[in-house]
Amino acid sequence: MASAPHPPFTTVAIVGKYEAPGIGTTLRELASLLHQAHYNVVFEKETAQAIDLQEYVHLSIEEIGQQANVAIVLGGDGTMLGVGRRLAPFGVPLIGVNLGRLGFMTDIPISEVHDVLQVMLAGYYVSESRTLLQAQVLRDGKEIFSAPALNDVVVNRSGARGMVELAVTVDNQFMYHQRSDGLIIATPTGSTAYALAAGGPILYPALAGIVLVPIAPHALSNRPIVLTDQVEVCIEVISGLNAFVNFDMQSLASLQIGDRVIVKRATHTASFLH
Repeated sequence: MASAPHPPFTTVAIVGKYEAPGIGTTLRELASLLHQAHYNVVFEKETAQAIDLQEYVHLSIEEIGQQANVAIVLGGDGTMLGVGRRLAPFGVPLIGVNLGRLGFMTDIPISEVHDVLQVMLAGYYVSESRTLLQAQVLRDGKEIFSAPALNDVVVNRSGARGMVELAVTVDNQFMYHQRSDGLIIATPTGSTAYALAAGGPILYPALAGIVLVPIAPHALSNRPIVLTDQVEVCIEVISGLNAFVNFDMQSLASLQIGDRVIVKRATHTASFLH
């Protein structure tokens, strides 16, 4: 816990994994607690509509970014990923409350939420900044899709047939051709997710780096590589059917032969409070 308090928050936004069983009661209790403590409470509109909540102001994520001082996210790391990407451009810090298993980003157990949140909202917390990636898909030199990623950008095959062949360059310098099931480009945050399962290293969250992790490579010489996060990585699809690019496994685009996926560090970061 921080030894000296930060300025307290005033407007608190609540975002919930509204499809989780029984979350409506939890969200109402949390909002009531914060309201009684004289915080201005607002709800993400889809969360509020899903639990039929009428007592508080409903805002879009973009409106939360413009009006709230902090956002409390109830759910798991997947929920936090989606909210974190969208609020990062606004600089709104996030507090994660997990509803089940302990998460890497949603680290406050629901059983402790009442006591912990009041202390944090009063200004006693530790702030942590996490890198995001920004990726774009180019076809014949024109952008056809772009998206940010807090965990990873993954180029992979879909289906059971064959591999994909990828040409990888870093800052316009050729690195290698790779035949595999795909390639993961992960932030330090994402190094504990799919990249870890594929055999990649764990990167310390504050490390200014990204990691490239092949997925089931055909050659034993294709190993994970850690790079500075100041580089631009280009992955070109050389061959293979049904290739896709995924962003945090929450959005995707279909790829064709010759498409290039350009990945670099985003200009903004996501802020988490602990």
